[in-house]
Amino acid sequence: MNKVRASATEAVADIPEGASLAVGGFGLSGVPETLIRALYAQGADDLKVVSNNCGVDGRGLGVLLAAHRIRRVTGSYVGENKEFARQYLSGELEVELVPQGTLAERLRAGGAGIPAFYTPAGVGTQVAAGGLPWRHGPDGSVAVASPPKETRDFGGRTYILEHGIVTDFALVRAWRGDRHGNLVFRRAAANFNPLAAMAGRVTIAEVEELAEPGELRPDEIHLPGVYVQRIVALTAEEAADKKIEKRTVRF
Repeated sequence: MNKVRASATEAVADIPEGASLAVGGFGLSGVPETLIRALYAQGADDLKVVSNNCGVDGRGLGVLLAAHRIRRVTGSYVGENKEFARQYLSGELEVELVPQGTLAERLRAGGAGIPAFYTPAGVGTQVAAGGLPWRHGPDGSVAVASPPKETRDFGGRTYILEHGIVTDFALVRAWRGDRHGNLVFRRAAANFNPLAAMAGRVTIAEVEELAEPGELRPDEIHLPGVYVQRIVALTAEEAADKKIEKRTVRF
């Protein structure tokens, strides 16, 4: 039951080329930076990533993106990452944009063993009808487009069928975690981390504080250890490395 690994390097060592990854975080809040950097050093490429966004230039998943180690992204937000936009528009990167709530539910459903569900989000748009550009050609044309989705009416309202997401691995960050894998997330860092953790067949969590079994009260645990296979305890320096995506100063 002791799921702690000696280092992030050891924890990500078996992630292979072409693996699919669910990665927690929103902007730069709750991003598993240490695990991402370890994966960068490990060298795996041709990765398929599921995450709300792809970090920013030089931080988070932006590190892997800049090294052309990501082949496909499923997410809901391009954000401030100029390299993400450049690769997508030039045809170097395949991108499936998903409504944010739908993405959250697809991850949760996959982790809960639910293969698909119906939602009204996207009805009447290209999300349902298909045709969204997943990959561009070098000349800017649409090389790969999203397919149409199955629709069905319930109570006089139209819904579209969305599939749950299950990935080979998941990388997440938590505030506290114990050796059994139980996790506690703090404030905004809760975002997509619990959902990404549920979706991974092998989930690796970096934690700012490592607790012993029994130290975490059952009512404070946000994600039970059944979803987590590996734990990495961060150093004080790693835990404190939290960049602010946009700093606002009021006079």
